[in-house]
Amino acid sequence: MPQEIYLPEGQSGSIFQINISNGGVPKRAIQNAEISAFGLAGDRQRNLDVHGGTDRAVCLYSLERILALQAEGHPIFPGAAGENLTVTGLSWEAVTPGVRLLLGQDVLVEVTRYTSPCSNIAYAFHEDEFIRISQKVHPGWSRVYARVLQPGLVRVGDPVAME
Repeated sequence: MPQEIYLPEGQSGSIFQINISNGGVPKRAIQNAEISAFGLAGDRQRNLDVHGGTDRAVCLYSLERILALQAEGHPIFPGAAGENLTVTGLSWEAVTPGVRLLLGQDVLVEVTRYTSPCSNIAYAFHEDEFIRISQKVHPGWSRVYARVLQPGLVRVGDPVAME
């Protein structure tokens, strides 16, 4: 597992990949997206009881976590776990509920909760071990949901700054 350096408030990274789908996984990569209070334009969720809505408008995950999971033998890749934004350069343990992230120049989101992995992403894990990204079982390895405080356009390569 790569060693991450903890940087307090003010650390920055970037958007590695933007991902959408017409419902389900994997999500496919696009170059830019408008983000509103309800999520990314063109992105849909199959099960609105557990995905989507204003408190789960955007799902984010760490490229460094994906690479570490690949090193463990999992066939995961950006977008495979259903995240909308694959980000790089942030100390993922510091991305916790209540943290605000400025995406690009305009979009401000606030992390609301950790996501619970489900069997729909089992294909992205060796022996269907999708529980590997459960916050309860493996703290610091979960994807996160965020609400949109300020909408706007994001592009691949845009900076991501912790507020």
